[in-house]
Amino acid sequence: MVAVIGDVHGCFFTLTKLIEEVEKKYPQAEIYLVGDLVDRGKHSCEVMDFVAERKIKFTAGNHDYMFYHHFRFPYSTLAEAWFNNGAEFTLKSYENRFERINEHIDLIIKAPLFFNVEDCFISHAGISIFYKDLINEDVLKDDSKFAEILKEDLETDIGVLWYRGPLLNIGKLQVVGHTRMLEPRYVKDSNSLYIDTAAIAGNKLTAGIIEKNNIIDFVSVKTESADLY
Repeated sequence: MVAVIGDVHGCFFTLTKLIEEVEKKYPQAEIYLVGDLVDRGKHSCEVMDFVAERKIKFTAGNHDYMFYHHFRFPYSTLAEAWFNNGAEFTLKSYENRFERINEHIDLIIKAPLFFNVEDCFISHAGISIFYKDLINEDVLKDDSKFAEILKEDLETDIGVLWYRGPLLNIGKLQVVGHTRMLEPRYVKDSNSLYIDTAAIAGNKLTAGIIEKNNIIDFVSVKTESADLY
């Protein structure tokens, strides 16, 4: 059993409250985050510290990659895109503790693009239908080969960081964030669950409880006002 949490976007108090609720109700569930830990909310640094301290597994999202590229590859496309996507709020959260940035970037670099676990397939934006001819049974059984294919498109709008269109049915439940919904949304054709419930817009942060490709439950908490500007 896993608990997959949607996009956090610096909502530290909301995240810790949700995890507390999940652990009360489903103490056996392993916790995963679908990425976009940073940007837009007040507490990106605190979120990254908490994830590091608790060793919570996460896939890196497009916002995490933009943050990372700004400091390591400042002339890249992703770095240039960051200042239109919440950079100022993330930088503000690191005021007087810029020494934390390199440690947090290293954490993002080590994060996988997906988790292909027994209970489901977890990624940030999902596997696009454009991969239909590239992904077969052999690729689905080989995570390293799968990751190499996905890395080719990390800066494109069909890639696993940015895609917002129909997802490919890969034969198991895909759990994704990135595309905001007011409520979790299951799409039968692609066997996919959208779990980003717009915490940063003041709605709520949600965890999907998944077991062996079945959606068991949802646990949500309303966004804490202390996390928002």
